[in-house]
Amino acid sequence: MGAKLAEMTDPGDDLKVLPADSQTLSDRIVQTIYHEAGLIAGKVVSRNAPSADWDRRLDDILTSRVWGYPVMMLLLGLILWITISGANYPSEVLAVWLFSLEEVFGQALLWAGAPDWLYGFLILGVYRSLAWVVSVMLPPMAIFFPLFTILEDLGYLPRVAYNMDDLFCRAGSCGKQALTMCMGFGCNAAGVIACRIIESPRERLIAILTNNFVPCNGRFPLLITMAVIILGGMVWNHGNITAAAAVVAAVLTGVAVTLAVSYFLSRTLLKGVPSFFTLELPPFRKPAFGQIIVRSIMDRTLFVLSRAVMVAAPAGGIIWVLANISFGDISILGYSAAFLEPFGRLLGMDGIILLAFILGLPANELVIPLMIMGYMATGSLQEIQNLTALKTLLVDQHGWTYMTGICVMLFSLLHFPCATTLLSIHRETKSFKWTLAAFMIPLLTACLVCFMVSHCRV
Repeated sequence: MGAKLAEMTDPGDDLKVLPADSQTLSDRIVQTIYHEAGLIAGKVVSRNAPSADWDRRLDDILTSRVWGYPVMMLLLGLILWITISGANYPSEVLAVWLFSLEEVFGQALLWAGAPDWLYGFLILGVYRSLAWVVSVMLPPMAIFFPLFTILEDLGYLPRVAYNMDDLFCRAGSCGKQALTMCMGFGCNAAGVIACRIIESPRERLIAILTNNFVPCNGRFPLLITMAVIILGGMVWNHGNITAAAAVVAAVLTGVAVTLAVSYFLSRTLLKGVPSFFTLELPPFRKPAFGQIIVRSIMDRTLFVLSRAVMVAAPAGGIIWVLANISFGDISILGYSAAFLEPFGRLLGMDGIILLAFILGLPANELVIPLMIMGYMATGSLQEIQNLTALKTLLVDQHGWTYMTGICVMLFSLLHFPCATTLLSIHRETKSFKWTLAAFMIPLLTACLVCFMVSHCRV
């Protein structure tokens, strides 16, 4: 089991000691060393006022068995609500601006005498994909990463690891995986890179293989959209709050699956004893907002966005080609959807939905426009103006039920990583075998869960 040490805010303070039945010899040795060091320091250090008492009181709440988890969920819900609410308008403005430039670039191509196929490939394929990815990813990441970095600077994230350590130890991993899992909320590729903080190669690999089970920024729009459509009239009164609650439920499902798959891997492919994990909680600190802006925007947001753009650009062109090369009256895209239809129905979805997820491998942001393109049979990525129009398209015209929406949410939550994340996994593991495992494990998990849910009759 991983040992957990609470913050020593005062030299004479006692450590938060683990129950005797859960302590190892290493745990007791480390706790004894800290206790003796505190006693020695207490004899030579004096203070005029208990200035650090508020730290201890706050830690008693944040690391409490009773309040620790509710506070984590409340903070997560608050961050998601701020991200959802704050990103809506900037995303809409950015989308309008980027799609308005489409006409400018298109006119320039036509003025230069470009053939229709080149116009379609570059504008309707490549540029529209880029516009979708940038308008959907940039605003949420620009909000989420600074908020996440504030918690990091405050010193709260080690408290998350403290709370989650026991669960991850029982699953054969360690509490540091909670930190890498949190990074995955912004981007799974960033979460994979963050796994470097885990010293044990076995536990680092478990964290890498399971990081995909927490939704990234690219999957939040689909989860939110499905939550709004499924909940129907309940959403319109308090849409952002309801959507945030539904996404929090999806996140908790992802965490549960992370623990379950980690347990399975630690008992099969990656057997081993959990490594010793000692965590001394740092004191709370005032965030350095200047550094937060630089680190979150420059080092994280733009870095992740640039990787997504590099992958989405060629993908948009390829998708346009598949949608516009026909045999008879049916495009390659149409044949592919028909081929996947039986398997899609087995999972509570349909062929168009599965095809959208497959072609959305380069970037999860493409899944919704790909679904719309498949249902409308337009041959190019399309934009729906509002959720009411999308609900009409999916529910009224193509027979979606609440079960379809739930299966789409679950498949989006659990399915294979995007291409950017897979590239990061390959760079971190330097192994094609483990990269393939990182693709297949979530895919099989998603198929199994969707099959079980779609065939559950309540």
